[in-house]
Amino acid sequence: MGFPEDTKQMQRISRGSKQCPVGIDLATLGRKWTVHILESIGVLHIDRFNQILRSLPGLTPRVLIMRLNELEESCLITPIIIQKSPKLVSWTLTEKGQDTLPILEGYFSFTKKWHPNATLKNHRTDSVKRQSLLELVEERKQEMVG
Repeated sequence: MGFPEDTKQMQRISRGSKQCPVGIDLATLGRKWTVHILESIGVLHIDRFNQILRSLPGLTPRVLIMRLNELEESCLITPIIIQKSPKLVSWTLTEKGQDTLPILEGYFSFTKKWHPNATLKNHRTDSVKRQSLLELVEERKQEMVG
């Protein structure tokens, strides 16, 4: 952990759950952006820092660093060193992280049903319905074919 805030954050998470491993995992998963970061890494295979940052509008580099550290400490993700100098890292789900995928699927299904106009940008609803990533990819494929 590189930042003093990280230590304070984990102490806050641990204290709130009274050192219960289940409570610590739930606290980690409940942090803002965590499920989106796990989805990026595990489902969308967006696994590099800048790629994750670009894929999640409203996420700041500082928060991404904190969440990646928390997810690594909770053994949900692990870094893969691509290159030592300059340092290039990709992230992958651990076995424990893979086991969160059904939880994420349920969460996103719930969100789509009950908050259909929600956007990632600051986790606010948007009055304008925007295309999903899959819809955009499909539209791009159609443009290239036709």
